[in-house]
Amino acid sequence: MSSSATDQTTQDDGVFDYVIVGAGTAGCVLANRLTENPGTRVLLIEAGGSDNYHWVHIPVGYLYCMGNPRTDWMMKTVEEPGLNGRSLVYPRGKVLGGCTSVNGMIYMRGQAADYDRWRQMGNVGWGWDDVLPYFLKSEDHHGGKTPMHNAGGEWKVTRQRLSWNILRAVQEGAKEFGILPRDDFNDGDNEGSGFFEVNQKRGVRWSTAKGFLRPAMKRNNLRVVTHATTEVVRFEGKRATGVIYRRGDRRFAVTARAEVILAAGAINTPKLLEHSGIGEGARLQAFGIEVRHDLPGVGENLQDHLQLRTVFKVKNAETLNTRANSLIGKAGIALQYALTQSGPLSMAPSQFGMFTKSDPSKETPDLEYHVQPLSTDRLGDPLHPFPAITLSVCNLRPESMGSCHVTSVDADEQPEIRLNYLSTETDRAVAVKALRQARMIMTARALEPYGPDEILPGPAHRSDEALAAQAGHIGTTIFHPVGTCKMGSDPAAVVGSDLAVHGLDGLRVVDASIMPRIVSGNTASPVIMIAEKAADMIRDKAIA
Repeated sequence: MSSSATDQTTQDDGVFDYVIVGAGTAGCVLANRLTENPGTRVLLIEAGGSDNYHWVHIPVGYLYCMGNPRTDWMMKTVEEPGLNGRSLVYPRGKVLGGCTSVNGMIYMRGQAADYDRWRQMGNVGWGWDDVLPYFLKSEDHHGGKTPMHNAGGEWKVTRQRLSWNILRAVQEGAKEFGILPRDDFNDGDNEGSGFFEVNQKRGVRWSTAKGFLRPAMKRNNLRVVTHATTEVVRFEGKRATGVIYRRGDRRFAVTARAEVILAAGAINTPKLLEHSGIGEGARLQAFGIEVRHDLPGVGENLQDHLQLRTVFKVKNAETLNTRANSLIGKAGIALQYALTQSGPLSMAPSQFGMFTKSDPSKETPDLEYHVQPLSTDRLGDPLHPFPAITLSVCNLRPESMGSCHVTSVDADEQPEIRLNYLSTETDRAVAVKALRQARMIMTARALEPYGPDEILPGPAHRSDEALAAQAGHIGTTIFHPVGTCKMGSDPAAVVGSDLAVHGLDGLRVVDASIMPRIVSGNTASPVIMIAEKAADMIRDKAIA
């Protein structure tokens, strides 16, 4: 579609230097950094709405934002053979701040080896020493400025404002098996156990909308449009010149003098590329989409962390199950938060974590535990009426890879999300080892006073075959999709190390989709780092 191809129902909506699609984790950062120059005009387009919703800001409100069409895209995966034919709900933020407005708020960078591997794959400038300054640039760490942390930035990092004795007992128990306490998960080596730091400010969620977008919206050179679905990228030849977006029943065409930047996330960015005619040619033609640029890697290389939820009933311990299942308990929780912004309503989904190895031969930890003082049959179900804890464990470096592709020419249709969880022999073997390790930790002497009694997957499942089958039964996403527009120079790569789309001009991708391999931890803060580095590259190009 050329810049002049606007029919009578499409209105011209102006000219900007940069058009950013997606006001999520990365888009808010980009909008802030690019508008620091008052001479640069930026349009930020968001399909969701305002974050002016109380459950966005109360940390435990993630329970009410996921599965809520006001704040969630309400996506689902296909039926997964590795999960015994189950389809999973697949929450994605549909609100200013994107997933940082609905996620678990855990501050995690990943391991130095993750980024060194990116560099070893040919992505110059993306090793640990290269990216650490960009993590530091926006950080506002509760511990102040140190060689590994910074103070005064836009991205607030704090300690959680509650504690549970049962979680400290798990930490003591883990020590018996060589998983030692660690002061900092974010110095490049996260092996050990500790209490997660979170992106909050005095017990209230902190998102990229608050940290980056709100200050930028005070500038005259930024315009933000919400409830706007971007339908296609516009082109003249091989150069991106803008986008067409729809708001209500009206369509608008905007022009980008310098670049169009896609920051819609690992699911919606490849979808928009394919709708714009960029992707594997035969697939696009099958849906009647005109092929503008044959780029077979679009939508491939999808990776995610699959968590296996083990649940143990306990005694002699306070858990959220017992506090939240009585009127007095609920009233106390509400009062505590109202008076002090602390307690269970300030909880991230996980308070305590462990990074360890599924096998001693591993060079770095390949398992992450999220330990929670609560339990349910399934995510989203009511809490159990008895005290219990959950040890969720995920394989940090899965071999299983999937895809995300359009299913029609309709921009409102969700893409087909196919993760292929547990589709490799190695991933199934790691899952079995992870379940056995979780059981082992709960046999620790430090936990004997609490009498742990396994509920999930259940003590009857003893053999490797039985545990592998149970992994498929209890496994669920931990909401970390990446990789669908991977960075690299190989035939499957979509963008180069400058994040510009191969073979096209004026089009860049800046979000989790560019990760060539998933990081060994939670993904929100690595995406902020990516956006910080991208902003510098964009500005450097403009100066050149």
